[in-house]
Amino acid sequence: MTDQDHSRRTFLTRVGLGCVAATGLASIGATGRYLFPAVLYEPSMKSKIGRPSSFADGSITFLSESKIFVYKSPQGIYAISAICTHLGCVVTQTETGFSCPCHGSVFDGDGVVTRGPAPRGLPWLDVSMTPGGQLVVDRSRQVPPGTSLKV
Repeated sequence: MTDQDHSRRTFLTRVGLGCVAATGLASIGATGRYLFPAVLYEPSMKSKIGRPSSFADGSITFLSESKIFVYKSPQGIYAISAICTHLGCVVTQTETGFSCPCHGSVFDGDGVVTRGPAPRGLPWLDVSMTPGGQLVVDRSRQVPPGTSLKV
């Protein structure tokens, strides 16, 4: 056996042990990743918006943090989403309803599309009241147009 054979054998042994060690470390890393999954917490779809007395009779209030319009009428309190159903832009209030500043959709005061490209009207959102008297809007729950919370 020559020195060249010995050095080749040593080299191959070290490469083999290196591969085994790398595989072992990768397995430990994968197991650790499995035991501690990455969780992305999204903000709540429910927003406390205040008490009914916070809204004047006959008013339409835009809440920018929730992207909703809150109406207080003789029929009750209701909320309409301010997110355009076309591409998700935030609509602005006009004299006759709402308009999308990005792509030109127009909605009447009840959120019904009067001019496209929006494929459907602005959704009406569920409004409820906590036992403490706070109004809560749930942006994940749509209700039929005309649905309001009697206060």
